[in-house]
Amino acid sequence: MSKIVVFGAGGRAGVRVVAEAVGRGHEVTAVVRDPGKYAGVWGSSGAPVRVVAGDVTDPAGVAEVAAGHDAAVQVAARLDVSSEEFYTAAARALVGGLGQAGVSRLVAVGIGSLLEVSPGVRLVDTPDFPAEARAFSLGHAAELEVFEKSGLDWVVLAPPPVFLDESASRTGRYRIGGGEVPALEPVFSFADLGVAVVDEVERPRHHRVQVAVSY
Repeated sequence: MSKIVVFGAGGRAGVRVVAEAVGRGHEVTAVVRDPGKYAGVWGSSGAPVRVVAGDVTDPAGVAEVAAGHDAAVQVAARLDVSSEEFYTAAARALVGGLGQAGVSRLVAVGIGSLLEVSPGVRLVDTPDFPAEARAFSLGHAAELEVFEKSGLDWVVLAPPPVFLDESASRTGRYRIGGGEVPALEPVFSFADLGVAVVDEVERPRHHRVQVAVSY
């Protein structure tokens, strides 16, 4: 059993990551903006969940909430500030705060538009890629740059560049690719993304790299 801190636990991916982790018996600290909204959300699953308020862009706050944990998960997002501003600040806070807390393993969820469609060409850099989506994607790219310069044992799991299914049941099925856009199926589920994230916490197989996760 591990102790896992999940930043962004209240989001669509975060809820599934927490549920998957507690279902396997891990102790989880779920970091959200407003803990009052999540009373009882994970109450019927496995091990207890400690729900706390926190800001993933605050290094001191990250260090405080992460202390005593074995691994961290980053699935937080903000839409009220620019993507580059948020993800850069979050990555820097995670690097500094997790280092201070002595937590070396970080599993983050990325974005499929940063995967390559051909050698050296990311999907986000193709001519017809929408401008508004490009701005959001480049925030994740800035996050990656911060991680790459750090000493953390990190991995970024990038789901396919399609809408993920919120209602699909957990199958436990997925595959990990390289840095290329996978052959796309119609959907990929948040539930199975949660499986992939927790697997990387339990059995770290990928280190200091972004990889595709898909069916």
